[in-house]
Amino acid sequence: MMKKQFSPASARNREPILAALRPLLADCRSVLEIGSGTGQHAVHFGAALPDLTWQTSDLPANHEGIRAWLDEAALPNVLAPLALDAGSDDWPPGPFDAVYTANTCHIMSWPEVQRMFHGIGRVLAPGGMLCIYGPFNFDGQFTSASNAQFDASLRAQAPHMGLRNQEDVDALARAQQLTPVADLPLPANNKLLAWRRAG
Repeated sequence: MMKKQFSPASARNREPILAALRPLLADCRSVLEIGSGTGQHAVHFGAALPDLTWQTSDLPANHEGIRAWLDEAALPNVLAPLALDAGSDDWPPGPFDAVYTANTCHIMSWPEVQRMFHGIGRVLAPGGMLCIYGPFNFDGQFTSASNAQFDASLRAQAPHMGLRNQEDVDALARAQQLTPVADLPLPANNKLLAWRRAG
């Protein structure tokens, strides 16, 4: 079996994210996680929120590592990863009561982020909740020196990557009939942004 992949950042930020997510997901029964990464968030949140069915997803190359976490945790409410390229048109049928994604918008190109929101619009149920975690610029400006440094490191890796403007992401959400309901500051200059679709 593949050795579990471990992200120190995921371990550090899981409790603050969970505290922010818990009230937002209180009325939800199913969540699609876009870009489950190592799988650490899925097993932590799934264990803490046992009434919620947590559907993992990612590119197929990451599935073996996600399954290693899921197999060890053996949680009945956390489901094996679906193959999902968030920038493609091939999405699971849904609907899901909520969609959660962490640290994806600044990794994907902006056209991929735009296509991801189209996909979210297709799979999110009426009354559904969208929650996005990560660092964002505000009013076109970095909110901290560390975020500016992070953005520079991303762009050095690949020019399509970089921190997104919160206003631009909000515009994509509103285009899918989503209304902002939360803008929560979290440690290390990250945020949890949330929108709800009308019921």
